[in-house]
Amino acid sequence: MEEHGAALFYIGNFGVTSIMTTMLGITLLLTLVCWRGTRHMKERPSGLQNVLEKTVEMLDNFISDIMGKDLCRRCFPYLATLFIFILISNYSGLLPFAGKLPGLSAPTSSLSVTATLAICTFAYTHYMGVRSNGLLGYAKHFISPFAFLLPLLLMDEFVRPLSLSLRLYGNTFGDEEVTTQLFHLVPYLVPLVMNALTLLMGFIQAMVFVLLSSIYISGASGEGH
Repeated sequence: MEEHGAALFYIGNFGVTSIMTTMLGITLLLTLVCWRGTRHMKERPSGLQNVLEKTVEMLDNFISDIMGKDLCRRCFPYLATLFIFILISNYSGLLPFAGKLPGLSAPTSSLSVTATLAICTFAYTHYMGVRSNGLLGYAKHFISPFAFLLPLLLMDEFVRPLSLSLRLYGNTFGDEEVTTQLFHLVPYLVPLVMNALTLLMGFIQAMVFVLLSSIYISGASGEGH
């Protein structure tokens, strides 16, 4: 299997890996799908527009149940993009020869990608906390209800992105490795069953990442349900 960090080619001193090319492909695919589904908007949606609107509605209901309508409206672009990108990244690992064919590897099977997503949520959480409560107001929640809890609360803040990144990375990379080994041992039927389970787990992991991100953001904003 190709190493996740191995460079396919170099642009100057910058190495381009399979993870990067797959992420670029996913970005272009999502851009194309959104453009095709929204270029001729109809009052009664059908086809791709209907699929996109149903997806947005499902995510809006899910996130609103966690953080409320008002906060959801402000955070929805970030959280919805996060879910869709993680979901497609997880599913890219199911493509034939993913992880073995140069230029094709599930982005979420790389710790550097999942850590970056977790750091984005970490930064966005504190941004929303300051935006909603002001700098001093937000800082007070680190010493509430008792000032001596400050070290524990700060530790908890830094453990969160670690937990988010390792959970997503471990599940995606593990599924990819198990499927590959099963294919070598039993090339018929069993890998198909594993792929079906991976479809379910890929969806669940994307939902869990967004669920926890929503909880963290709503907690920092003081508007959680």
